Amino acid sequence: MITTVTTTTVTTVAAMGLTAAISIAAVVSLIFFLTIKELASAGGSAASLRMARFFGIGILPLVMAFAVIVVVKIIEVLA
Repeated sequence: MITTVTTTTVTTVAAMGLTAAISIAAVVSLIFFLTIKELASAGGSAASLRMARFFGIGILPLVMAFAVIVVVKIIEVLA
């Protein structure tokens, strides 16, 4: 019985650690993409506008992931 509880606890803690790491990586990536896109769109050259469009591609999926992270955290607080 104790072995089962210990194994389950270790598995749960390891899974939560991985989830937190992925969440942090997604938020940092979103901030990076938003910053680079804003800086690139401020430039007037064709290359900077092309770079702004390139970095804009990854923003929508990261915003959706951020929204899911926020909703899950709110549900954790309320539950």
